[in-house]
Amino acid sequence: QMQLEESGGGLVQAGGSLRLSCAASGRTTFSYYGMGWFRQAPGKERELVASINWNGDRTSYAHFAEGRFTISRDNAQNMVYLQMDTLNPDDTAIYLCAGHPTRAFLPTQVSQFSYWGRGIQVTVSS
Repeated sequence: QMQLEESGGGLVQAGGSLRLSCAASGRTTFSYYGMGWFRQAPGKERELVASINWNGDRTSYAHFAEGRFTISRDNAQNMVYLQMDTLNPDDTAIYLCAGHPTRAFLPTQVSQFSYWGRGIQVTVSS
């Protein structure tokens, strides 16, 4: 079992930056998990932002995140991060951290993740 808790969201002006953090806890080994960040805007489906494999040497980004967002992890601290730069109002959404116990592949789809945080609001003003 894994519990995930996001932090670092809030209100930022267009062009600004935010760093989201996700703390993992529970009776599990964090380094066995592929991790991801998703987002969901009102009336829209949940979509991948970025994912990272168990040791951080493979990542995948949504097209809108490439060049602006960076996912990283610290297995010693059971943390995964999402650095978001050059934010724009279209990035406004609830951002969710997710995890799945695998070292065999890099999960990228909603259905491939077993554990989810509650999400945190990110609002970008114009």
